[in-house]
Amino acid sequence: MPYSLLIGLGAGFVSAVVFASATTGPMFTRLILFLLTPLALFLAGLGVAPTTAIIAGITGTAVVWAAGSAPAAVVFAASQAIPAGVLVYLASLNRATAEGVEWYPAGRIVIAAALLAGLFSVLTLFLLGADVDQLRATLHGMLEQFINTELPKMPDAPVLGPQEIDEATSVALGLLPAASGISTMGSLLFNMWLAGRITLASGRLHRPWPDLAAITYPIGTPLLFAVATGAGLVLSGMAGLIGSGFAGPLFLAYVLLGLAVVHYITRDRPWRPFALWGLYLLLFIVNTLASLALALLGLTDAVWPLRKSPASGGAPPRS
Repeated sequence: MPYSLLIGLGAGFVSAVVFASATTGPMFTRLILFLLTPLALFLAGLGVAPTTAIIAGITGTAVVWAAGSAPAAVVFAASQAIPAGVLVYLASLNRATAEGVEWYPAGRIVIAAALLAGLFSVLTLFLLGADVDQLRATLHGMLEQFINTELPKMPDAPVLGPQEIDEATSVALGLLPAASGISTMGSLLFNMWLAGRITLASGRLHRPWPDLAAITYPIGTPLLFAVATGAGLVLSGMAGLIGSGFAGPLFLAYVLLGLAVVHYITRDRPWRPFALWGLYLLLFIVNTLASLALALLGLTDAVWPLRKSPASGGAPPRS
């Protein structure tokens, strides 16, 4: 059996087992396992070849389908297998130029992850309900089940009545699309970064490590973010929820761009460690305000570049 096929089959099986394990056990454990589900897929793709990631994704989907159900297999394929395969393929793209080999820009990979996460967020909405009323009823039932089964296990758990459950359902309905997109994008990019560092340390990464602090996005990304945000705020019904599903991950993309700007402009500064530690501490303590500030910084850099000699969107990354 070819080496790449064997690795793909093994990685797909491991990813499917981790995905299935994320449905049982304590809540915190489930979150960690779901976060790490695509790691094996990225390791297979970045360490061997993009086709290996595709084999792993197909294998994982088949295992989830055989051991679980068709809807679970659809969720695995849409949230893990397909995005991992697409992102690994994009990372492998390169072309020869007069200056050497030009690799697919890291900033465009971030935006691709945002769009894939937005698509999965939309799929999540339609899997839960065909319209807003059905979606609200599904969320209401899920919250009631959580309150009846999980909440009593928590110490000092509050007692929630029908009115509180209705209010929580409305809040969950408003937050679900953006939160789903943000969590999916964060999981994809974190696992891709972690797999990249592991394969780089092992000498199996096939492309040079990109200069993440110098990433830039395609020129139309701010307009796309504005349209998605406007749709989420102005439109009602499923259209507004779909807009929020794309606005959430695009917002995270600009938070990451703001972090890149800070990392770039603090290079070679003696106070750099204090600035970065302080920034990440703020992100941990006042997450919302710090994220908004970073997203605004990223948007500002897109219009008025704050980084000296910013890298162009097609410039080859530095190793």
